[in-house]
Amino acid sequence: MEKEFLSAAIIDKIKNVEKKIKEIDINLQDVSIAKDRQRFEELLKNRALYEKILSLFSNYCLEMDNLKYLEGLFNDDNKETSSLARSEYKHKKEIIGKITNDINFLFYPKEDSDCRNVIMEIKGAVGGDEASLFAADLFRMYTKFAVKKSWSTKILSAIHDGIGGIDVVFKIIGEDVYSKLKYESGVHRVQRIPKTEANGRIHTSTALVLVMPEAKEIDVSIKPSELKTDTFRSQGAGGQNVNKTESAVRITHIPTGIVVYCQTEKSQLQNRKICMEMLMAKIYQKKLLEQQQKNEAERKLKLGSGERSEKIRTYNFPDNRVTDHRINFTVKKLDTIMDGDMDIVIDALLLHNNS
Repeated sequence: MEKEFLSAAIIDKIKNVEKKIKEIDINLQDVSIAKDRQRFEELLKNRALYEKILSLFSNYCLEMDNLKYLEGLFNDDNKETSSLARSEYKHKKEIIGKITNDINFLFYPKEDSDCRNVIMEIKGAVGGDEASLFAADLFRMYTKFAVKKSWSTKILSAIHDGIGGIDVVFKIIGEDVYSKLKYESGVHRVQRIPKTEANGRIHTSTALVLVMPEAKEIDVSIKPSELKTDTFRSQGAGGQNVNKTESAVRITHIPTGIVVYCQTEKSQLQNRKICMEMLMAKIYQKKLLEQQQKNEAERKLKLGSGERSEKIRTYNFPDNRVTDHRINFTVKKLDTIMDGDMDIVIDALLLHNNS
C-alpha cells in the first residue's frame, strides 16, 4: 500500500466506529445520561465525529475503486484512453491522499486546547523593511488559509509601517483551529529579491509568528493589582491622528512583564476588552510552554529572538520552495502555499508529531 493511503491500523479502527455509534445510541436513550448535560453533549460530540469518519471512509473506498478501474485502462489499445486514464489516476491519488490526511487527523490524540480558536501575532524581525513586508505576506497567507477552511478572522491590533508592512495580532475562529496551527509558532525566514533591490540580489529576512490558543477565564487568573494600564490617542501610519480622544490602550502584566496594545476600536472600553483577551492568551500560552518544556522538551514551541539560525521554515521565492527545517520537509509549491493552500505543510507537521 502506498504511503498516502490508509494504514491497516487505521482501517481496523474505522471498522470499530459503527460499533461505537451503536453503543452511543443506546447510552443516549438512558434517562440518567440524558439528565447529565455534560455527558450527554460529550456523547453527541463523539457521535458526530464517528459519523464524519464513516463519511470520509465511504468517499475513500469509492475513490479507491475508481483508482483500480483507471489502473486497468493503462494498457488499453486506444492510446488516448490510456493517456487520459493515467492523467486521471494521478488526480485521484491526490484526492485519496487528501481524504487519508483528513481521516488520520481525526484519529490523532487531542489536547485540551486543540479545539480552541487562536490568537496569532506576526511581526517583522531581522531584515528591516523587507522583514515587515514579509510579515504582511504571512498575514495574508494565514487569512487565505482560514478562508479555505471556512474559518473567520478578526484583527485585534495592527500597526502599519506605511510601505505595506505590518505588525498584527488577529483571531482565527473555527473548528479545531489550534490543532491545525499550533506548530506555526517560530521564526519564518524568507529568501527573495526585494522590490527595492536595484542589483537583483537575494536578501534573507525573518518574521516572528506566535500562535496562542484562546484563553478562558478559568485558565488564567489576573488580579487588577497586577495590571498597569496606559491610555493615549490612537495613531495611524506616519503619525496621523486616528482619534482625538485617548481611546488607545496599553496594558502591562507586572508579574510576567507581558505588554499588549490595542487601538483598533474607537472606544477605550472596547480596546481594553481586546487587550485583556490578548493578555489572557499570552499568559495561557506561557503556561502551556512551561508545561511543554517539562514534559515534551523536543516538541516545545518557542519564538526566540528572530535570528536567522533559529528558523523553523524557509520560503525561497527564486526556487518556489518551502522547507520546514524541523521535519526536513521540502516542497516546490511556494506560490500556492502563499495563496493559502497550506495543507501540504500542515499535514506533514501533524503526521510527524503524531507518528
